[in-house]
Amino acid sequence: MSDPTSAAVQPLARRPARRFVSERLILGVAFTILVLAVWEAVTRLGIVRPIFLASFSNVMIELWEGITEGWLWPHVRATAFVWVIGYVLGAIAGIAFGILAGASRRASYVADPWLNAVYVMPDIALVPIFIIWFGIGLEFKVWFVFLSGFFFVAVNTLSGVRATEGRYVTVARSFGARRMKVLRTVILPGSVPYVITGLRQAAGRSLVGVVAAEFVASNEGIGFMTSVAGQTFNTPRVMVGILILALTGVIVTEILGRIEHRFDAWRA
Repeated sequence: MSDPTSAAVQPLARRPARRFVSERLILGVAFTILVLAVWEAVTRLGIVRPIFLASFSNVMIELWEGITEGWLWPHVRATAFVWVIGYVLGAIAGIAFGILAGASRRASYVADPWLNAVYVMPDIALVPIFIIWFGIGLEFKVWFVFLSGFFFVAVNTLSGVRATEGRYVTVARSFGARRMKVLRTVILPGSVPYVITGLRQAAGRSLVGVVAAEFVASNEGIGFMTSVAGQTFNTPRVMVGILILALTGVIVTEILGRIEHRFDAWRA
C-alpha cells in the first residue's frame, strides 16, 4: 500500500527544480531581448557607426540572403564536417588516454608531465608545425580540432578515474573481482560525470579550434567566410559568422550540460 505522505511530498520536491528551470528560461530570454533591442537602437541612432557594428536587422537580412541564395551552406557544411570529425576523434582518444593513465600508476607517471605540458600550451603555437606535418588541407584542420578537444576530455577522465572512492574498489576486490572487472563495474561508472564535463568543455574548445584553423589555412568554412568579410569591411557578414558560432556553442553546451546534470549523482 502506497504511503500518502510520500505521494504528497514528491510533487513538492519537483517544484523547486521546475521553478528554477522556468526562472532561468524567462530571465535568459528577457535579457537576450534587451541586448538585441539595445544593439538595434545604438546602431539605428548612429551612436555606433555601421562599419564597426551592423544593426541586428541588417545581420538578419544578411543571414536570410545567405540561406536563400545558397552561399552560406557550403561554409556551414565545411565547418560542421571538420568539427564533428575532429571532436569525435579527440573525445574517443581522450577517454581512452584518461582511463589508461588513471587506472595505472606507472602510466600516470609517464603521461602526467606530457599531458600538463601540452595542456597549458596555446593551440595556435602548434599551427606552424602542424602545417609542416599535414599541409593546409583537411588533415591539418581535423588534427588541429582533435588537439583542441583531446586534452579537456583526457584531463577530466583522468580526474574521474582518480576520484573513484577507494573503499568501493576495496570492496570489489574483496569479493574476488579482477582488475578489468573493477575497472568496468566501479571505476568507469564513477568517471562518467567527469567524462561528460570534459566533453562539454571540449565541444566549445574544438569549435574555437576549427575556426582558428580556417583563419590560418582554408578556402571554405565559417572562419574563412568571417575572415574574408572582415578584410572587405562586410560587417553584417562578419556578424552572421559570429552569430552562427555563438548559437552553435550555446546549443551544444546546453545539451551536454543537461546530460552532465543527469549524472551528477554518480559523481564521487
